[in-house]
Amino acid sequence: MTTAPPSGSDDPGLDNPVWASLGAAHAHLAELAGPAARYPADVSPFAGLADPADPAGWAGLAALAGPAATVVLVGLPGPPPAGWTTTRPIPGVQMVAAPGFGSPASGPARPGDPAVVELGEADVPAMLDLVERTRPGPFGARTRLLGTYLGIREQGRLVAMAGERLHPPGATEISAVCTDPSVRGRGYASHLLRAVAAGIRARGETPFLHAAADNTSAIRLYSALGFHLRRETTFTVLQSPSA
Repeated sequence: MTTAPPSGSDDPGLDNPVWASLGAAHAHLAELAGPAARYPADVSPFAGLADPADPAGWAGLAALAGPAATVVLVGLPGPPPAGWTTTRPIPGVQMVAAPGFGSPASGPARPGDPAVVELGEADVPAMLDLVERTRPGPFGARTRLLGTYLGIREQGRLVAMAGERLHPPGATEISAVCTDPSVRGRGYASHLLRAVAAGIRARGETPFLHAAADNTSAIRLYSALGFHLRRETTFTVLQSPSA
C-alpha cells in the first residue's frame, strides 16, 4: 500500500468529513444544533462536530440524538466527555484515489464488462436485501439520498452495488461496495468502483473511501486500483447520555 503523509493537513474537509459534508453538499439533510450536526437516522448513523474539544458541540449532539441513542463519529481524536459511552471503536483507514482513477483517460468500457444501472427509489428493497447478504456497513432505507448508487443485475436480481456517501467540498466518498457471494471473483466491485469514480471525476471532484482496518481484502483491492492511504482513522460508535 502506498502511504501518504498521515497528517491530512492538505484537506481539512477530509479530516472532518461528516461535519464538512453536512455543512455543504448534504446541508439539505442536516439536523443541526449549534456546532453539531447529524444525518437523519434512516439516512446514516454518522454525526459530526465542528470541534470535538468544544463542550457546546457535545451538548448540541446530545440534544439531536436524544437520551441513550447511538451515533457514529469519524476521526474522534480522544475519549468523549462524561456521560457519553463508547460502545465500539472501529479502527479504519481513509484512502484517496490516484489522479487517473475514474478519469476519461483511464479508458472506455471493455468488451464483456457487465451492464451498470443507476439505482433509484424502486430499487431500495433490492439494495437493502443485498446489504443484508453482504454487510458492507451502515445502510438504511434512505441512504440512497446521499448520492448516486450504481448496480449490476443478473437475471433481474441485484448482485453488486456501489455508491456515494460523504461529500465534503471537492471530494466524494465511494461507499456500500458489495458483491453477492455467488458472483464474487468476476471483477464486479472493481467495475463499479471505476463507474462511481467516473461520475465523481466528471464533477471535478476527488474520489475517496473508508475501510475498516481489518478488512484487508478490500484494502488490497483499493490499493491495486490506485487508492493510497491518506490517514488512519477510527469510527467511534457512541451512546449519548441517558438523561
